Amino acid sequence: MLIYQVLPRLWGNGHFSALDEASLKYLRSLGVTHVWFTGIPRHATDKPYVKGNPGSPYAIEDYHDVNLYLADDPGKRMEEFEALVARTRRAGMEVITDLVPNHVAPECRDFVTHPYYDYDWSDTLKIDWSVPSNREALLEIVLFWASKGVRGLRCDMVELVPAEVMQDLIADVKSVHPDFIFIAEIYGRDNYRRYIDEVGFDLLYDKSGLYDALCNICMHGGSVRAITRNWQGLGDMQPRMLNFLENHDERRMASAQMLGSPERAYAALGLAALFNSAPFMLYAGQELGENAADGSDGRTSIFNFAEVPALRHLDTKLHTGKGLSREETSVLAKYRQTLKLSQSPEFLGSANYDLQYCNEASSWFDPDRHFAFLRYRPGKAWLVVCNFSDSPASPSVYIPEGLLPGGESMTLNVPVQPWDFTVIKIG
Repeated sequence: MLIYQVLPRLWGNGHFSALDEASLKYLRSLGVTHVWFTGIPRHATDKPYVKGNPGSPYAIEDYHDVNLYLADDPGKRMEEFEALVARTRRAGMEVITDLVPNHVAPECRDFVTHPYYDYDWSDTLKIDWSVPSNREALLEIVLFWASKGVRGLRCDMVELVPAEVMQDLIADVKSVHPDFIFIAEIYGRDNYRRYIDEVGFDLLYDKSGLYDALCNICMHGGSVRAITRNWQGLGDMQPRMLNFLENHDERRMASAQMLGSPERAYAALGLAALFNSAPFMLYAGQELGENAADGSDGRTSIFNFAEVPALRHLDTKLHTGKGLSREETSVLAKYRQTLKLSQSPEFLGSANYDLQYCNEASSWFDPDRHFAFLRYRPGKAWLVVCNFSDSPASPSVYIPEGLLPGGESMTLNVPVQPWDFTVIKIG
């Protein structure tokens, strides 16, 4: 599974129609299987308390409506959304939207709320889950969006909601739509097992695991040994993680506040997209090296009609044949190559093997800066070596017997550039 997150208000002219056949064909060409359209349910705007213009997609005012500003004809906005869903599915992808079960905008009449809010979310009020009618309303809302062709929900801040609320919701929805996907935004690693086994989520953000480990490695010189520890700690939960390098909450990898260039994120890309069978998520513009330079904190704003140069250039390219810079074209080629491998039928069906433990003493191999792993299946294998350092490397990588075609062990010298990765196909 490959998820592409995009705020429609930041694509093209900001309307549903801008995500046209050419746009969706482009997403499918990346290997995308699911598009997460962020900011669809109608949220608060033009109110004194609203953050930015048009405001936060997570301060929902009406769960049975879509935002007027997303439509060419506001009076036909729901029909235009339904047409977008139909276009997306014709292009070979399914649609994911947002569910925000912890809070709503003060004007929202879908739920009974408390007279207070969490954190600094002053544009919201917290839903009162002691009120039975709220559970009924939540189920009805999810079934409403399912009736529009939506086939998955990214569920916001679920750890702030009583677990039994989400558990009952997921069970009830899957009794009607067994293939409906629930993705949890979750931060406490101690909660992973519960939210998979008990609550029933299909996927969890691995924010506090792989994402944080990669950020520490790339920004602060942390050891790649943390990757092995995270993988071992997840065990059989690994396929239920959602790996990512960017989303709307996080800073852009290429931003000055993070790595400073898209090329310095290539080693992290190779690790996050190829190391295991967990789904991977892209944030719109990431595959072009968007750096959010128009913002102040390295993030693409979810509160304003932000300028996203990479997406503007892409829209021009898709509709005129020109528009991408040389660097954007180069970054896109790297992503295409990586995603094509990650989503290939042979690779998807392969097992992974962490080679770190058997290369501690290998020549020119730095177990704190180099990470080697194998993806393998009968008759074929792929060796991947990531270099999380400023220097080019050519480590000797030992592969134990029993993993490669033929069963023999092997040692390979693998050249890899700084902050990059190398893939070698064997067999």
